Amino acid sequence: MPLTTASRAADAPPAPTPPAPASFDASARYRLDPQVALRPEPFGALAYHYGSRRLTFLRSELLAEVVRQLGEHESVEVALAATVPEPDRPAYRRALASLADSRFIVAF
Repeated sequence: MPLTTASRAADAPPAPTPPAPASFDASARYRLDPQVALRPEPFGALAYHYGSRRLTFLRSELLAEVVRQLGEHESVEVALAATVPEPDRPAYRRALASLADSRFIVAF
């Protein structure tokens, strides 16, 4: 099962198409987009992007913690090394790449 699931309200008009994001670089520094709110849930967290009106489910408490703390680390790799067991890191990289593609997290 993927660590994230995205949806959009059925009655919400489509958001304007943003420019294509640069490819995800795990050696770069990322943070939660300022237009995103995270709400803790027993399964992880709900992430709502006020700009695109998209809702994403973070299906792991550990993923939600990583996303919250991304900006405190020098890179995604450092953030993963600090909290995620080595065998699980590829799945977390994929989840973070998906969040970057949908602009829930942004490079800075």
